[in-house]
Amino acid sequence: MRTRHTAGFTLVELLVAVLITAILFAMGYGALTQALTGRKEVEEHSARVGALQQTFRIIEQDIELMQPRPVREPLGNGYLNPVVADQNALASGGTATPGSVAAPSGMVQLSFTRGGWANPAGLPRSELQRVSYLVRDGKLIRQHVPILDATAATSPEERELLDQVEVLSFRFMDDSLAWSNSWPTPGMQRQPPGALLRARPVAVEVTLRLKDYGLVTRIIEVAG
Repeated sequence: MRTRHTAGFTLVELLVAVLITAILFAMGYGALTQALTGRKEVEEHSARVGALQQTFRIIEQDIELMQPRPVREPLGNGYLNPVVADQNALASGGTATPGSVAAPSGMVQLSFTRGGWANPAGLPRSELQRVSYLVRDGKLIRQHVPILDATAATSPEERELLDQVEVLSFRFMDDSLAWSNSWPTPGMQRQPPGALLRARPVAVEVTLRLKDYGLVTRIIEVAG
């Protein structure tokens, strides 16, 4: 009687099969890794764009609702204009001087009174709010104080809006439709102090220089 031998794979065939499987796995893993990396980049880009859009929405809402209401100077020495664009005056409580509004890190660059502060809880407070913007450690910060006429002892509340910010700057349009880096503009200096104390711009140009997107500029019209 003949004995039937079962055919099997040789060692060479097994090695070839393992090699082909390893190559296919490596190709599949590389494609999967690339797809996951691409998806992560898309999600990060989408989140970044969303944060930038949200930041400008907040800035637009604030600037559009600028109000001609001065506030008491924190040390009690008179009043600050409805719009103050001199960071040194805001930091020290001194007299505002015209000049560039691109401030060192951590210095307030723009402060103004805005209206329409929502009050869903019905708290006994004004609908007006004093808002400030500054850049600190590469982050755009929005500040507001809980009371309109704050004192030096009042601590502002802060909200971080955007990171990777290198420069924040502003330009202001007055009633003559002239642009200036300072507020009040040079053409307004001949106005009486009472008029300057309630003056506000027609429009504000906001420029951010970001590490990833470069310059982003938005012109915002002041309502009324």
